[in-house]
Amino acid sequence: QVQLVESGGGLVEAGGSLRLSCAASGTIFRINSMGWYRQAPGKQRELVAAIIKGSTLYGDSVRGRFTISGDNAKNTIHLQMNNLKPEDTAVYYCNANGRTTLFRDFGSWGQGTQVTVSS
Repeated sequence: QVQLVESGGGLVEAGGSLRLSCAASGTIFRINSMGWYRQAPGKQRELVAAIIKGSTLYGDSVRGRFTISGDNAKNTIHLQMNNLKPEDTAVYYCNANGRTTLFRDFGSWGQGTQVTVSS
C-alpha cells in the first residue's frame, strides 16, 4: 500500500499565501508522477500542478501564482500558493502514481485538505 498525507491547508485572506505538503509512504520503489488536484463544490476536480517524468505542469488558473516542488528522497511534494484568490477555495488532493517495491503499479489519493480564501 501507498498512503498520501496532505497538510498545510487553512483559511487565508485574498492575496495571502499557503504552502501545502504531501508525503507519500509505504512500499514505494519509484514515483513516476505526483501532483495536486482540487475540487470546489459543484465543480469537477481539476489539475492544479504536477511533476511528471521530471517536468512540471500547471493548470491555467494557477500558472504564475503557484509553484510545485518535490523532494525525491522524502517522496514529498509541496505547493507554494501565492496571491491566493477566493476562486482558489477548494479541497486540494494529492495524487501519486508509480511502482511499489513488489513492482506493481500504484495510484493513490490523499484525503484532501481544505483551502479557503476569503475576500
